[in-house]
Amino acid sequence: MSQKLKPNKVLVHIFKGLAAISVIALSACGNQPRVPDWALNAEAAAQKATQAYLQGQQRVETLQWQKARDAVASTGQPALAAKVELMRCAAQVASLDWNNCSAYEALAQDADQSERAYAQYLKGELHPSDVGQLPQAQRAAVGAIAASGLSGLAKVQDPLSRLVAAGVMLRAGSASAELLQLGVDTASEQGWRRALMAWLLLQQQAAERAGDMGTSGQIQRRLKLLQMPGAK
Repeated sequence: MSQKLKPNKVLVHIFKGLAAISVIALSACGNQPRVPDWALNAEAAAQKATQAYLQGQQRVETLQWQKARDAVASTGQPALAAKVELMRCAAQVASLDWNNCSAYEALAQDADQSERAYAQYLKGELHPSDVGQLPQAQRAAVGAIAASGLSGLAKVQDPLSRLVAAGVMLRAGSASAELLQLGVDTASEQGWRRALMAWLLLQQQAAERAGDMGTSGQIQRRLKLLQMPGAK
């Protein structure tokens, strides 16, 4: 572990919605190039898929991820397809689904170095020398987290970035009660049912290990509400 970022130094800012498909960042007005339809379609579908995944809407999620993949596939560029898969991986990390991102791995050999670094970050295994490969906002967040720990993480404004970062920190070995509560609160505020259930279950396990059956019971009532008829 000496060569990996320690939990309190794990990066906590990610591409918002992984709109890191570079051409999407271009303005569609003025003298700048028009954003291609495929890029707009890919971004919109990927964002919808991410929200559907976090909310537990499996049918919508599956449909929208396929739309995003189809749009990017029209470019014939595996590196761009890898970006889309990393967005999906980020949503999974936010929901504590650590499945090693097999769809990305199938494209990894053609991914850019920045995407490879991002993939390592999502595993909680980013090498300090690769911090410079990440986006500027993420590099800036490193210093804030190193200086103030979870209070720095709590200040990350974008809830998805905050929740992914919490998942990364947990995966890297930090499992404090405060981190679990931050994950629960973030998912709850956004109504992200799938993610909330995952964080609550982990929090319940921690309460039971500590012999705090009162807290465990309270969490169980929250989980029951999430599982009521009509819940997706």
